[in-house]
Amino acid sequence: MIRPLIAVPGRRAESVPILRFSATLAAEAICEAVWAAGGEPLILHGPAADPLAELPQRLAAFDGAVLPGGADLEPCRYGAEPAPQTKDTMGFQDDFDLGVIRAVLDLDLPTLAICRGLQVLNVVLGGTLVQHITETTTPHHNAVHPVSVVSGSRLHSIVGTDTIDVSSYHHQAIDRLGGDLTVTGVAADGVIEAVEHRRADILAVQWHPEDRHVTAGSDAALFADLVDRSRKRKESR
Repeated sequence: MIRPLIAVPGRRAESVPILRFSATLAAEAICEAVWAAGGEPLILHGPAADPLAELPQRLAAFDGAVLPGGADLEPCRYGAEPAPQTKDTMGFQDDFDLGVIRAVLDLDLPTLAICRGLQVLNVVLGGTLVQHITETTTPHHNAVHPVSVVSGSRLHSIVGTDTIDVSSYHHQAIDRLGGDLTVTGVAADGVIEAVEHRRADILAVQWHPEDRHVTAGSDAALFADLVDRSRKRKESR
């Protein structure tokens, strides 16, 4: 059986130790998780010159997409001034990721958005972000913590339980919820951990399911669901 093609938008780096030049990168854990679920992960290149105009046409050649984590989104993208804790922003990467989200929404492309991917989705749909979470009894910056899953949601049907443990590595989160999004997962301190689009075929999580996809059934299930949705799209063409 031919594997469905899953686009993984690349992250640009000025230098990489094993290369002489700049590079476009993708997290190995995401590619491995997609592969283990039966998909074929392919890096979506973001050329430095005018990367947005052809995105809908390019993404139409894929069967699904994973929107990965990354650096903080520029606060100006959601009408805010930068807080001291917001750093390492990359305007080019923002342009590219915002364009990818708009394209997958227009194409109704099966998509799993992860961490920054969730935040970019929320901003594209008119939402805003908390620029820095104050740690409480729920650790978000680098830890594993529980998430409550909303009964009757797509997420609940995928993971099959009311509570899951997730690998968390972020300091920003959804503030005002974007249009057409429904909250389907919440941490004990109220941080929004998962959203679903009411019409488009997109599920977004604030945690990193690629971290534990080998050992956590709920994380592996997210990638299996993406590949299943992508395979159905492929077969329907």
